[in-house]
Amino acid sequence: MKTNRDRVVKISVSGEVAHPITRAPFRLAIDGTPWLFPGTGGITYNFTLGDSAYKMAGDHVEPDVSTKNPNDSMNAAYVKYSCIGNEAIVLTGKAKDATGYVIGKHGGINHVLIHFNQEVKESLAIGDKIQVKGWGNGLVLEDYPEVRAYNIDPALFEKISIEEKDGKLFFPVKAVVPGYLMGSGAGSGNPAGGDYDIITNDKALIGKLGLDKLCIGDFVAIENHNDSFGLGGYVEGAVTIGVVVHGDCIITGHGPGVTVILTSRKDFIIPIINEKANISNYLK
Repeated sequence: MKTNRDRVVKISVSGEVAHPITRAPFRLAIDGTPWLFPGTGGITYNFTLGDSAYKMAGDHVEPDVSTKNPNDSMNAAYVKYSCIGNEAIVLTGKAKDATGYVIGKHGGINHVLIHFNQEVKESLAIGDKIQVKGWGNGLVLEDYPEVRAYNIDPALFEKISIEEKDGKLFFPVKAVVPGYLMGSGAGSGNPAGGDYDIITNDKALIGKLGLDKLCIGDFVAIENHNDSFGLGGYVEGAVTIGVVVHGDCIITGHGPGVTVILTSRKDFIIPIINEKANISNYLK
């Protein structure tokens, strides 16, 4: 596939391991039940790339290592330029020089999520600085001007088993999400600013659609969403491809988050169900 890979800017951006935050003692579930348990931020030792998005007894739980630049304007660039598959290097602390990979971006809290192996996670500490080789935003698929790419490392993108046929891209995904199930984050004007959520409040429907099998790192297709210039643009026939980046949520209108990587106003992207459609099968 012809791309402008050689002209896509690779630029350093940095953050640090982010402390968890909490705004209220309880989180209110859709059925009115109050829960007191962890949410976003920190080093999550028992939740990682490839785990079920429904594994944890928590809310919006982020896998592996949550990072953020403490300067808001710098953090905006850190989130914008970091892309799934980018190399991340630990600069300080006991885990200095360890290498990991960006596996998602979480809007609202504005975190970059990074996968490190378990040994590295055990050595990391809150505040350790991490530098990311931001590379991917600006990627163009030269033979498919109708398709826009975001938030994906060009080297990772080239490893994905995408079939080109009749002017369309046949993309492997774990599941197809109806557009009407996309909730929190829809309406954001920045497709590189994080993610938006699959609404999982109706558990019976989620099971019927097979979305209860989603794991962190899975590719999914979102029907009838054109996210070319913002999230949640409902257009009949549009298709968006994204990656599941954080765990399920109990709050109304929320659920596992999806970071966009490809989108088209028309059906130039055809999702093909593949049980192995997870970024863990393409990263080192």
